[in-house]
Amino acid sequence: MTELERAELLDLIVIGVGPAGLFAAINAAGGGGRVLVLEKKRTPGRKLLISGSGRCNITHDGDIRAFLDRYGGAGRFLRPALLGFTNCDLIAFFEERGLSMTTLEGGKVFPKTQRSRDVLDILIAEGEARGVEIACAKSVTSIEKSGDEFLVACGDEAYRSRTLVIATGGRSYPATGSSGDGYSFAGALGHAIVEVGPALAPVRIRDYPFADLAGISLPGARVSIFRGKKVKEETGDVLFTHDGLSGPGILDLSRYIRAGDVLRVSFAGERRREEIDDWHLERSQKDGPRNLRSVLAELVIPARLAARVLEVLHIPVDLKCAEMTRAMRTGLADHLAGFPFVVEEVGGFDSAMATRGGVDLREINPKTMESRLVSGLYFAGEVLDVDGDSGGYNLQAAFSTGALAGRSIRKRLADAEGRP
Repeated sequence: MTELERAELLDLIVIGVGPAGLFAAINAAGGGGRVLVLEKKRTPGRKLLISGSGRCNITHDGDIRAFLDRYGGAGRFLRPALLGFTNCDLIAFFEERGLSMTTLEGGKVFPKTQRSRDVLDILIAEGEARGVEIACAKSVTSIEKSGDEFLVACGDEAYRSRTLVIATGGRSYPATGSSGDGYSFAGALGHAIVEVGPALAPVRIRDYPFADLAGISLPGARVSIFRGKKVKEETGDVLFTHDGLSGPGILDLSRYIRAGDVLRVSFAGERRREEIDDWHLERSQKDGPRNLRSVLAELVIPARLAARVLEVLHIPVDLKCAEMTRAMRTGLADHLAGFPFVVEEVGGFDSAMATRGGVDLREINPKTMESRLVSGLYFAGEVLDVDGDSGGYNLQAAFSTGALAGRSIRKRLADAEGRP
């Protein structure tokens, strides 16, 4: 008899000890079956511990239905998971176990302690209370489906299970263990993988003229992506960095941005070019003797940024409004309404907070998180082709898909054994 044949048949193996994997295990356990979670790192929850700079922005406030527009085109797929385990449910889960939550800037929800470790400790304790076994330093090398069983190899060790959850995360912050293993496992089991790339990432700009203005922020800027034609436009805060752009307005759009794209960023809020041009013309007529730089202050543009824009356009900073030519006025209106930046590259996986792409959602049942191709195989979290905006949406999706997968597995196992 081989080692694999001697191995105990488990009810569930979960690969990955992140929020999605832990929550799948927690929700599947408790019915008397044996649940094993495998983690290749020596300690669990490495990525969760750095979430929100260690503070853990666990979810967002507001109606859960408003979340559906925060995942690019994946909102419809996530609807059953999000409505089945909402942000209110997630907050209640932790508060019932002694960890209060607080809502901070812009609706972001954090533990009141501001410690990711407290979130992880509760998840591990809950798993232990439900009989979940966590095995760290177990790097999965292969997965096979043999009849009604999954055969999982970790080097020389082997495990057998009735059901399997792949919750290995994406590829962002690979040092935490999210190195893309799940895509290989899914592919080996027949699943298609949508092209993977960084998401919630800053962008580096070619011939960037604002390196010394790093730290300047533009609240509510309009950001448009052009690739021959306009492909996307959204509004959000933009932050100037030493080599490019960041902030929520860039991070949330980064799933759509590619190298070579032109980003047009409004320096004058929601105002369009025509509005700015008309405003300049009016000021030239009414305040002709005024210095152009002082007039631009009325648009609430940071003074140093306004001066640099004039410098880029070769317009003297001390020019009077009445001295502006039509060409100057038109050029200034164009650049204030949408300053053009050519993207050199989108930040890599070491700086990205999430991953776009992943297991093709068309091959997953959104009501159970089970594979449509392989019976008994489930997915949860960022390994799926799901990435959310900044502000707690990705962690909510991880918990919600993990909860749905776990509950579906528990029902499956109970039905198989004739349990209620």
